[in-house]
Amino acid sequence: MAPVVSPVPTSEDLPSSTVVGIIGGGIVGLTAALVLAERGIPVVVLEKGRLAGEQSSRNLGWIRKMGRSVADVPLACVADRLWAGLAARVGEDVGYRQAGIMYLARTQAEMDMHRGWLDSVRDLSLDSRLLTAPQVDMLVPHGQGTWAGGIYTPSDGRAEPTRAASAIARAATRHGAIIVEQCAVRTLSMEGGQVKGLVTERGEMRCEQVLLAGGLWSRRFLGNLGIGLPTLPLVCSALRTSPLDGMGEIAVGAPDFSFRKRLDGGYTITQRGALDAPLTLDHLRIGMRYLPTLRQQIGNLRIGIGREFVEDLMLARRWDKAAVSPFERVRVKDPAANAALVAEAMDNLVRAWPTFGNAAVAQSWAGTMDITPDSLPVIGAVTKMPGLTLASGFSGHGFGTSLAAGALAVDLLTGQAPIVEATPYRLDRFT
Repeated sequence: MAPVVSPVPTSEDLPSSTVVGIIGGGIVGLTAALVLAERGIPVVVLEKGRLAGEQSSRNLGWIRKMGRSVADVPLACVADRLWAGLAARVGEDVGYRQAGIMYLARTQAEMDMHRGWLDSVRDLSLDSRLLTAPQVDMLVPHGQGTWAGGIYTPSDGRAEPTRAASAIARAATRHGAIIVEQCAVRTLSMEGGQVKGLVTERGEMRCEQVLLAGGLWSRRFLGNLGIGLPTLPLVCSALRTSPLDGMGEIAVGAPDFSFRKRLDGGYTITQRGALDAPLTLDHLRIGMRYLPTLRQQIGNLRIGIGREFVEDLMLARRWDKAAVSPFERVRVKDPAANAALVAEAMDNLVRAWPTFGNAAVAQSWAGTMDITPDSLPVIGAVTKMPGLTLASGFSGHGFGTSLAAGALAVDLLTGQAPIVEATPYRLDRFT
């Protein structure tokens, strides 16, 4: 069952024109809309289903610098500052708490991995530090796990995915942005090799610039235009518990479970060491690009072939503007939670912290992430399509950096100085 997203009043009508059209009503697209509206630039967001209906509301809510690629840390640092000011900016509590995140290690090999990452970011002035086993027990007491130690970043935090995107959307509309749900974009309208508008299921909307923030659907949208975006799906299953006292505020990630406190007093929990990898045709097309990552992560993947393969085959990869698009056939990607993984997560956690045995499972769900070969997103211009900017491929890390990513996309789209160096996110790094 999907998480319940805070509702947002949206427009019933498709405008005939605007300056910037945004494809996708997830948190990155909505953040970009807020930034544009704050700068006085007319913008329309078009969402094929419902706002934040997919990964933007199904992620774990972690806002972290720890463990990120070195190239991605500057964006995460800017995002920290933006998250800290978001409640005042949008006039709502989105659950942001700078309560810290801790990763645990069972073996010295895992500690060496954390030590290696810490060494790689020494010049970035982070507050991350290694922990001994007694320090782990002091920060998160009442545990019975046997740990070699851990790594801890006090300035990392969390927020509520079911609140954040909606609050950003409401603020964007107050600043003049227009948001239209249940309106799929089929393709781009081009004139003289330049983007001039969006062709939707309700007709055409003229615009000067387009931002594609379609998450896992961006690959298919671009493929219809003859542009390759290498992303593959991974599915994360999660659960939430009823309210539970006595476990503190720090979010914890162990090799085979994770937990973080929620605003409602319960906890969001996953089997951190296992993700579902449903095979699709794209695995045959671009899977070789993922071999270096696969060698490192193969033990964490539950690879299988089933109905996902058939469902993917049934969706068109080429269509014209008059045809019903795949985005109209699947309004919301809603995978079922893997009951075995959810049970594993809870069992593993209770063995380490028996207090969780007192919590009832209130809900479980799953979300599909779009993973790039290097696990970094693509943020920047699509040179083959002047007027088109891309912000997708966030590889399960996008919620935490979304506020900075949306702002960076707008900077690049409007020609302003970018908030961080954008070179690591260029699409052409894959070619």
